[in-house]
Amino acid sequence: MKRSVKMVMVVMSVAVLILMAFSAMAANSEKKAPSPKQQAQYEKMRTCNAEAKAKALKGDERKAFMSDCLKSKSDGTAQSVAEAKASAKKK
Repeated sequence: MKRSVKMVMVVMSVAVLILMAFSAMAANSEKKAPSPKQQAQYEKMRTCNAEAKAKALKGDERKAFMSDCLKSKSDGTAQSVAEAKASAKKK
């Protein structure tokens, strides 16, 4: 291949890589906020995690507790979060 053709290929390759990098950055900046359902699940996970930590659960006991906690239908997240924060401050 001629030297000029190689140079054009190199320049085009660099240009494509730069465009890919900018498009990836643009995609990250357009990240949507979580839906209310996703936010509720996140809060439930935080609450269950705090309760498991307060109870000092480890291994299989923690897995079982987290599973049961996340499956529970009752939505006492506000009360549980307050209890978890209070118990965390005691330590």
